Amino acid sequence: MSYPLQLGLLALALSLALHYVALTLFPHLRLLDRPGKYNLQRPPLPYPTGIASVIAFLLFFFFTQELHLQSIGLILAITLLTLTSFIDDRRGVPPLLRLGIQVLLAFTIFATGTRIYTITNPWGGIISLDTMDLPYQFSIFHFQFSISNGPLPLWSGVFTIVWILLTTNAFNWFDGIPGQVSILSVIGSLTLGFLALSSRVNQPEIAVLAFILAGCALGGAFFDFPFTLSLSKGPRVVMGDTGAMFFGLLLGTLSIYAGGKVATAFLVLGVPLIDAFFVLLRRLIRGESPFSGNLDHLHHRLLKKGWTERQVILLTVILGSAFGLTALFLNTFQKFLAILSLLLLVTVLTWYSRPGSGPLVGRQQ
Repeated sequence: MSYPLQLGLLALALSLALHYVALTLFPHLRLLDRPGKYNLQRPPLPYPTGIASVIAFLLFFFFTQELHLQSIGLILAITLLTLTSFIDDRRGVPPLLRLGIQVLLAFTIFATGTRIYTITNPWGGIISLDTMDLPYQFSIFHFQFSISNGPLPLWSGVFTIVWILLTTNAFNWFDGIPGQVSILSVIGSLTLGFLALSSRVNQPEIAVLAFILAGCALGGAFFDFPFTLSLSKGPRVVMGDTGAMFFGLLLGTLSIYAGGKVATAFLVLGVPLIDAFFVLLRRLIRGESPFSGNLDHLHHRLLKKGWTERQVILLTVILGSAFGLTALFLNTFQKFLAILSLLLLVTVLTWYSRPGSGPLVGRQQ
């Protein structure tokens, strides 16, 4: 068994242990969710247990990665996002403040070296994103500060920051059904991990992080995915924004680490990403705030159509796995066609699940 896979299994074991600790400890600390807020007929659950996945990942990160500007930037971003999300889960954070913090942490990741310099044109050639630079040094009271080890390319920054914001928030909005984010995170991490191990990419150091993240997500899935641990009929914990945003941030960042494999990541994560775009578009058309929570996401609409939670998650697994696996063997133009196919498929599902009669169950995101 390869070293990255071994680390992934160790991360799984640690994630399972930390989630079990949260399961037993959180009720004593009164860290529980409020099911009545979402009209859920069940007892309160430990919440937000996504902190267990964050801790497990960071522990392995410190032991397997060298500390340099890029890794420090990622650690700072994870820490800032986790603190904000945890407070938001417990007491609430104003949407604009939360977005501002996300922009700050995305810029931190970009400024410390995690960025996309080029985009491959599906019809041939390379689109360069480093044609215009921003200043990377500034002075305060005659003290000189540097936030990077070189110029900051403007369009690279715009693309990188928007991509990280998109994956982070799309995963948060996708957390409307227990276990959905955990399962998709496992699929996305494994796809990026096997891609990094392939001869085309050959980045075992990226595979290490991807398999560690997959282990952390799978450990959480044993507790928040219905019909898993102890054959329970429902989830035993709730990861909250703390977990959902963490996985969105890491998958978005790892896709950049892996040589800018944004197209591959988009194929794996396309359902929540495209759904997020459609939801934002509908909110703007109706004159609503883009930050307003509602039950208008694809999974909510499918539930209202009569689908079960397991059927919705199975759809997510099938689409994520199918498009993710095919992405490992496609060239740039073929990936472009695959993205169009996925866009068409999600559009059809969105039309099929348009508002109608039926019971609606889920959490607002």
